[in-house]
Amino acid sequence: MKAPCPFTGPRPYHHGDLRRALLDAATRILDRDGQGGLSLRAVAREAGVSPAAPYHHFKDKSELMLAIAEEGFDQLSDYIRRTTNMSALPMERVAAIGLAYVEFAKSHPAVYRVMYDCSRDSDAMPDKAHDAEDGAFSLLKRAMIDMGVASPDQETDLELACIAAWCAAHGLAEMVGFKQFDALKAEMGGEKAFLAGVLSHLGMFGQARSRA
Repeated sequence: MKAPCPFTGPRPYHHGDLRRALLDAATRILDRDGQGGLSLRAVAREAGVSPAAPYHHFKDKSELMLAIAEEGFDQLSDYIRRTTNMSALPMERVAAIGLAYVEFAKSHPAVYRVMYDCSRDSDAMPDKAHDAEDGAFSLLKRAMIDMGVASPDQETDLELACIAAWCAAHGLAEMVGFKQFDALKAEMGGEKAFLAGVLSHLGMFGQARSRA
C-alpha cells in the first residue's frame, strides 16, 4: 500500500506570538519582493500558518502595513537612542540624530518606505513616532529646545524647526545612494564621512563631523 503523502501546506500555529510571527514574515517579504509581493495570504504562507490566521490580527493589507510602519518607527527611535549620546552637547545630539536617521533608512529600505507611505496617507504620523516621550521626534525636539532653537512654549516655531531637520535628514536618506556621489564619498573617506559632511553644511547639523 502506498504511504500517504506528508502534509506540506500551512501548519497550524500552536505556540509563540502569532502577531510577531506575521510581522516578521511581512518584513522578510518586503525585503525580498517589495510591497508588490505583500499580501495577507503571502504573509500566512511565509509564516507557515493557515490563510485565515492573519485576519485574527489584521483586517486587511492596509492594517498590516500600518503595523509594520509603527514598528519601523519604534525601531528607528531605538536605533537613535542606542547610537546617540543623550548627554552630549545639544548640537552634537541633533547631528547624531540626523546621522542615525539616514543610517537606519539605508539599512532598512523596505520598512522605511512603508513607514512614510503610511504617514503620507494618514492624518498624522503614528503616535509612537510623533508623540511618544522616547520617540525619535521627541528626542529631536528636546535637543532642539536645549540648543535654543525655540522654547517649549513656542510650539509652532519648535514644530517647524523639527520638521525642517526631519526633512533634511529624509532628503539625504532618499539621495544617499545616488551614484554621482561615489567619487565624493571616496575622496572623503567613506559614506559616513560624506553624510556628516553634507549634514554639517545644514545649519542645524553644524557639528555633524563629530561622529564621522
